Amino acid sequence: MPEIPPVYPKLPEPALRRLPWYLSYVKMLKKQGEMYVSSTQIAKEIDVSATQIAKDLSYVDITGKTRVGYHIDELIQVLDDFLGFTKLHKAVVFGVGSLGAALLSDSGLEHYGLKILAGFDVRESLVNQKIYNIPVFHSDDFTGWNKKEKAEIGILTVPPDYAQQVADYMIANGIKGIWNFTPFRIRVPEGIALQNTSLYAHLAVMFNRLM
Repeated sequence: MPEIPPVYPKLPEPALRRLPWYLSYVKMLKKQGEMYVSSTQIAKEIDVSATQIAKDLSYVDITGKTRVGYHIDELIQVLDDFLGFTKLHKAVVFGVGSLGAALLSDSGLEHYGLKILAGFDVRESLVNQKIYNIPVFHSDDFTGWNKKEKAEIGILTVPPDYAQQVADYMIANGIKGIWNFTPFRIRVPEGIALQNTSLYAHLAVMFNRLM
């Protein structure tokens, strides 16, 4: 019989955002040869209370041993599975400017389950070229291309004036989730996953805190 994947309770978004911090830290401990880690130990490095860490980890169905902590190999496996990092998700980049090209070059994304198959742009100087060995096609070719490749994630790095138009186009052609790097707050239909990552907004927060 096929293995039945675990069913996890719905995790509050703030907790979901913290889990990759824990995962990164325990992977570092594994490289150092450690076998167990406690929530108190994680708390000292992540600046999150040990109580909160224990609560967050309770959502992913793993428990630590009293006075020992969590087995690191098991914790890494559970977190990787829960966060979707062990399943490969096909992705495309729309808008191959400086940011889009940088994402095409980031081979580390594949270690976290994101495989960028291609870039799409309207500039003829980029079309039919390769950037870091990833092909770039004309945006008009995406309809036919994705009927065959079936990418499910679209990474949006186009100029903000075109963000909504391109998002609609991707969704109409099979994209199920959009990672939006533009400062424009696009709208998506129900059932489409949307993650906004505005570099400009993060810069504004940092600049404000420097004052």
